[in-house]
Amino acid sequence: METIKSAADLKKAIYFLEIEQAAKGEQLKAQFLRTYESLKPVNLLTRNFKEVTSSPYIIDKVISTTLGLATGYFTKKLLVGASVGIGRKLLIPALQYGLKNFIERNPKIVRSIGEFATRIFSKK
Repeated sequence: METIKSAADLKKAIYFLEIEQAAKGEQLKAQFLRTYESLKPVNLLTRNFKEVTSSPYIIDKVISTTLGLATGYFTKKLLVGASVGIGRKLLIPALQYGLKNFIERNPKIVRSIGEFATRIFSKK
């Protein structure tokens, strides 16, 4: 800043500082409004949901877990018949658990099997 030598220079310096202060005040208000909007619960949830759904690792994990649970459910439906003996009662949960864990741990293998089955059974 220049050295102030007269009253006119002082008035000019005060004028420019007031303009600068007003501009910074407007910037501060705008930043406050942006921060206020970003901290609203709806915006927090929306932002976090977008982050979660855009992560390929989490999407793969959700898909593999869902496939594992669905496989367990359908395995039970398939294996439970009219006559359920003690051997079947013990085998069904073990088979469900094993299939569910296999699918959760190997989503790429399951995906490639699904793509292969889709190609075989699709109409050409």
